[in-house]
Amino acid sequence: MNREKLSAAGEIWRRFLYIVVEFIYGIKCKNLSKIAEMKIITINMRFYLINHCEKQKTGYNKGTDKKFRRMEVNKMLCQFTVKNFKSIRDEVTFDMQAAAISEHEDRIIKDTDGELYLPVSAVYGPNGGGKTNVLEALHSLVTKVLRPLYATSNSEETAMKMKKVVIEPFAFDEATRNEPTEFELFFRTALTEYRYELIVKKEVIEYERLDRIKLETGRKSALFERNKNEIILKGAFTKLKTSDELSDTLPLLSYLGITYRKNEVVQDVLGWFDEEIDFLNYGNPIQELRMAVSKSEEVKSLMLQMIQEMDLDIVDFRVEEKEKDQIEVFTKHVVDEFEAELNLFDESSGTRKLFGLLPFIAKSLLRGTTLVIDELDAKIHPVLLKYLIMMFGNMKKNKKGAQLIFTSHDLSTMNSEVFRRDEIWFVAKGKCQNSKLYSLVEFKNKKGESVRKDAKFDKQYLEGKYGADPYLKRIIDWGRVNG
Repeated sequence: MNREKLSAAGEIWRRFLYIVVEFIYGIKCKNLSKIAEMKIITINMRFYLINHCEKQKTGYNKGTDKKFRRMEVNKMLCQFTVKNFKSIRDEVTFDMQAAAISEHEDRIIKDTDGELYLPVSAVYGPNGGGKTNVLEALHSLVTKVLRPLYATSNSEETAMKMKKVVIEPFAFDEATRNEPTEFELFFRTALTEYRYELIVKKEVIEYERLDRIKLETGRKSALFERNKNEIILKGAFTKLKTSDELSDTLPLLSYLGITYRKNEVVQDVLGWFDEEIDFLNYGNPIQELRMAVSKSEEVKSLMLQMIQEMDLDIVDFRVEEKEKDQIEVFTKHVVDEFEAELNLFDESSGTRKLFGLLPFIAKSLLRGTTLVIDELDAKIHPVLLKYLIMMFGNMKKNKKGAQLIFTSHDLSTMNSEVFRRDEIWFVAKGKCQNSKLYSLVEFKNKKGESVRKDAKFDKQYLEGKYGADPYLKRIIDWGRVNG
């Protein structure tokens, strides 16, 4: 909803609200380090053009309706790019667009406009190679945008998004240490595809831009552009106003969310950041479990269905709420018609891990959101890991077009039965300690040959043929990486 002229009272109120939030957020504090010292990860993505002819990785043609059923996909992570972030020195791009390859064609998400996307992507590589940094980049960008919006929240869950974002450049090069970090993100909502670009030097924003494409018409338009000297609001944002005292550490997108939260376009953009992408890791399983167990009966029903399909003997569970937002979970077992109830913390570590994970999996599948998980294979049996991956690839179960992105060391699932070649990614470090990201479908050997779709992916990976040997921290042969 575009606003006309704002009344003087409205302008005063908006400025007051901004000052209050800015104060809580800590923008005007001289010592930002006193607010929060914990680091969060930053993300970058790159605008995803509907006309993919300019890309090397072309999509399928439009005559594929017999193979793919159009889905009512309301949100989608299309692509993200990051440069000069932690171990990532050079620009890397993580792409969720499906490549034009003839394998598992029934496991592709086809949006209403015919564009094809991947439901799953796995990132492999040695310890210390930089796998986690790719996901951290994405997380950091999302957090950089959301943190100001949650500045006044008292809930524990939103407080997790409040932790200070410190964007660290590549440290092993004198030039990059003094250069900004660059992010570019492409994502879709129900009717629009957006491109969001953010360039940050430590905490200071040097450049920011938001563009959109309407999916029905293909019409492209800019919404805003910001540099060190000026802010230009365009298109649907032309009639909006910005503060003359806008902090150089506050994203303009966040500011618009604070001051124009009822604007339809602002709601559409920030709704994706807030509701359509979730991050999960195993750094604090108790914290994650407390935040993950949902009151939703729909989520619980799907969790129980998955538990039964995994052939576990848990037939039900219940949640007891304690003081200070604490919870206890009790699992119900039936053995030879005898019922027994156990506290979840008396279960195996694998079962506890599943209960910290399954609510996120269920929510993602039910709502069609993007779920990003670091080390999905940690403490989960390979058979259960395969089951979870295949859930997202099964379009009869994944009816909303949910996406699962994760890092892993597990080789039992690295095969052509579980993955398409464009769903497997590798990260490894070069001689200068800089991480390189590339997809298996892009990889070519010394003869310029691509990896066959029926190749033994796990065996060739262990042999170091993909340049990211799991036992080595450095990439074996940069010449084998295509491009």
